Amino acid sequence: MKKTDIGGQAVIEGVMMRGHNSVATAVRKGDEIIINKEYVKPLTKRNKFFSLPFIRGTFALFDSLIIGIKSLTYSAELFEEEDEENISKFDSFLQKIFGDKLDDVLMYFSVAISLILSIIIFFIGPTYVADYIKLFTKNTVVINFVEGLLRVAIFILYLVLISQMKDIRRIFEYHGAEHKAIHCLEHEEELTVENARKYTTLHPRCGTNFLFIVMIVSIIVFSFLKWPTLYIRILSRILLLPVVAGISYEIIKLAGRSDNKIITAFVYPGLLLQKLTTREPDDSQLEVAIASLKSVLEDEGGREFENI
Repeated sequence: MKKTDIGGQAVIEGVMMRGHNSVATAVRKGDEIIINKEYVKPLTKRNKFFSLPFIRGTFALFDSLIIGIKSLTYSAELFEEEDEENISKFDSFLQKIFGDKLDDVLMYFSVAISLILSIIIFFIGPTYVADYIKLFTKNTVVINFVEGLLRVAIFILYLVLISQMKDIRRIFEYHGAEHKAIHCLEHEEELTVENARKYTTLHPRCGTNFLFIVMIVSIIVFSFLKWPTLYIRILSRILLLPVVAGISYEIIKLAGRSDNKIITAFVYPGLLLQKLTTREPDDSQLEVAIASLKSVLEDEGGREFENI
């Protein structure tokens, strides 16, 4: 079995795959598969500092958010009916200010909003609620543990709720197709629907797994802190996020290329959570995932691609 760090994400009626040199987003529109490819190197490959262990996790996360939102936006635009007459005055105003840079501005704004909401919901919120535990105990270990459990509970509840939405379930099917295609590649089989179909929809390098590891690592890291004032506590959470992301990234990278039983056991709960975020895809969805993966592999070069 050949390990690879090529991966991607599901988008609207499609799959985005990302290699070392390019990003390909394949979207099914009727009987046609439309592929959009961009030649982009990851942030961690552009600067030696960005690629340092425990540093690269933060930059990789930010990079993934930008590319992910960009791919989602592209897939959504394919299904939008363009009607220039219905452009709002606000849209026209933004277009006049930013011109051709408007799409980039909106993308970075979306990333910023996503990060802010995630920090509020999954970090500041649980910290605020856990502060009331001091009414019952002064033991900081207990308070930290309750805070961590609240964070995990919110995350699981969020996954359960969105998994009930019809449109999201469709995206989760493409998520499963993405994982099956990657498994097929890693097992060095020809990338066909028949070969990919038999593999599991669960994968150790999945973003769901990464987020769950972030939750667990945050419990461990934050447990070393005392419980001063609430506002200092919240500030410490925000400042330590790069540390948590850095450690979590190294764990997920290790899980993707190691069969160590300890690592396997550590990421196993995250694999179980993927039962919420992946669904069994049909053959047409597998075709899209394979088309996206093949498009990326064209730019990998070398013997690794030749052997596929």
